[in-house]
Amino acid sequence: MKVIYEPTGKAREFGDLACNLYRGCSHGCFYCYAPSILRMEKEKFLQPEPRKDIIKHLSKDAERYRGSTFPIFLSFTTDPYQPIEREFQITRQALEILTANNCAINILTKGGSLACRDFDILQQNPRNWFGVTLTYGYSHASEAFEPGAALPHYRIKSLKTAKYLGINTWVSLEPIMSPTMAMELIRATIDFTDLYKIGKLNHQPGMGPSGEELRAFLKEALELLEANGKRYYIKQDTRPFLK
Repeated sequence: MKVIYEPTGKAREFGDLACNLYRGCSHGCFYCYAPSILRMEKEKFLQPEPRKDIIKHLSKDAERYRGSTFPIFLSFTTDPYQPIEREFQITRQALEILTANNCAINILTKGGSLACRDFDILQQNPRNWFGVTLTYGYSHASEAFEPGAALPHYRIKSLKTAKYLGINTWVSLEPIMSPTMAMELIRATIDFTDLYKIGKLNHQPGMGPSGEELRAFLKEALELLEANGKRYYIKQDTRPFLK
């Protein structure tokens, strides 16, 4: 079974290669698209487990992609640092395998301090990236809409630590829930973030900022990022609001 794959469609915007180490995620984010993509009942999705024989299959695939110039993205349909990682340590094993095969790695997580455990591995390859998803700046909002994820200040702290250790860092500002909050998150992380990826809320009709609010946010955000020499990427479905 091939577990490193080439994403298609919108997923391609986050990586040319990817791997999902777990099936399901316990973070319970209300905006999560993964259950519908995987055709899983939400209750089942919220009870994650390691994919069967994932380490064995990853070992074979990593040899096939040895020395790949494209970072392998972890992960699209799950989080590599959800709470059960403390028990199974699947992500750490995966990082060791990928590193042994000189494969670059790109992490995206809401796991907070748990992710810091593996920075010793990410430091070994200058092509590695560590990223966090930031949607809410306040603990009460995050607890309500991302109940199983690490609180925002822990995610930001992990990002700052990664940068201090010389790891490339990025922030996924997706979905944009509040333009005001998103601007605060940019300001809070801009000194230790190399790249921002920005995307609007999808799959939740009637929620999120209006088109006018989104246009105003993008204008303000890009002016700030450009003034600070920061790289950014606007998701394709969000680009029409740049006009």
